[in-house]
This record gives sequence, C-alpha cells and structure tokens, in this order.
Amino acid sequence: MTFIKISNLTKEYSLGETKTVALNGIDLQIDRGELVILYGPSGAGKTTLLNMIGGLDIPNSGSVTVDEIPVSTLSAKWLTAYRKKKVGVVFQFFNLLSRMNALENIEYAIDLIGVKSTDGKTSFKSKIIRQKAQEYLEKVGLGDRMHHFPAQLSGGEQQRVSIARALAKEPEILLADEPTGNLDFQIGRSVLEIMEAMTGKEQNRTVIIVTHNPAICPLGDRVVRLSDGKVAENYTQKFTPAKDLYW
Repeated sequence: MTFIKISNLTKEYSLGETKTVALNGIDLQIDRGELVILYGPSGAGKTTLLNMIGGLDIPNSGSVTVDEIPVSTLSAKWLTAYRKKKVGVVFQFFNLLSRMNALENIEYAIDLIGVKSTDGKTSFKSKIIRQKAQEYLEKVGLGDRMHHFPAQLSGGEQQRVSIARALAKEPEILLADEPTGNLDFQIGRSVLEIMEAMTGKEQNRTVIIVTHNPAICPLGDRVVRLSDGKVAENYTQKFTPAKDLYW
C-alpha cells in the first residue's frame, strides 16, 4: 500500500534574475517500511526532494501526501506537528547542539513530543524522557559516552548520536541526507549497519537515504536515481546488508 505519494512535484529557486529548477515534475510512490535510496550527483534534486517529504520546504506546484496527509498544503502550525510526530532526520553534518552533551541532545528532541506509554498516554516527565534517551544511546553503542559533548566525540560517534536522536522520537519516516558523507569507509559502514538494524520493515518505518555514492545503493529495497530534477531510474532490487557493502 502506498505510504508516500508524490505527484508532478516542481521546485524552483531564484537568486536575482537567475532561476534554478531543483525538481521538475517528480512522480514517485513509496510503500510503508521500504528502505529507499535517492541517488544522483550534486544538484540532481535529492536533498530538495527529501526536504519536501520531511515538510522542511514547500513546492511551487504538485503535491506530497504522506499517510493520506497533504504535506505540501499544510499550514505552518500543522507542518510543525507533522515534523514532530512523523519524521526523524539525520543530517550529513550531525547538527548536534554544542552546549549539550549526547544525552541532553536526545532528551531535547524527545521533550518536544513526550514519551508514549503502552496505554497511549504521553508523558513529559524528565525521568521518563531521560530513560528513553539513555535507551537509544545504548542501542547505538554509546552508553559509555552519553555525558560527552559533541566536541569530545569522533565524527562517527556524533553521527550515531544524531541517529539515536532521530529514532528516539520513534518516527514513521526516517530521512537521512548523506549520513556517511563525512565518514571514512569503516565508520560509514558501521553507521549504515546501525540504521539498517533500527529501521525498515521490522519497525514498520519507512527509510529514505540520500547519497551520491553508488556503492550504497545495494542497501535499498528500491533505488530512485535523480538527474536534473527528474526521476531517471526507479527500480526494486534484492536487499544487500550494510556489512556486505564495499566502496
């Protein structure tokens, strides 16, 4: 069943009299639980498309619908609610708050939405939020680094904190923009292994990873190659575990 539906999506940016077409009539459907790789060179429109799905930007025309929510036409208030409840984002440059340690960075994200209990109630108690933040740091292997600040962590560790922060919200959609772009091969592959283990069909979570690296493409259930703001290829494939990727 289609979870994300993108129809005739266009986006232009203007700088003075110069116009840049970032997306040019994109049509795309993504099922719930799919791990999709958005692949293409710089300027192909990958990040712009990711931002549209995440409600971080709005199109000039066309539509983005997520779980029957008309994301592209939501008001600012409802876009904020959509991003809080539905979407987790992992950035290439980590975007951690430098004055907060790893645990506090995750607590800050959880505090915006609270922690849901099994009875459906939401708690904003600091003790419960801290427990959940600690749980996710343990999941990414950083239980012993939770009181370290970003400047005291390696690039790979910062990216793992970023992943924990995104997943601690327990979003239905995880968007990752070049999550291995600033990491060497071994650390980059370990980051992808963590994302693979904590996302996808088992968690009923839809994952979209932007990359310019063709070696990462086999990780996806589906690859969507963009070129000049258009879909050049869109195909499903046999999934390859992150531990078997080489680049």
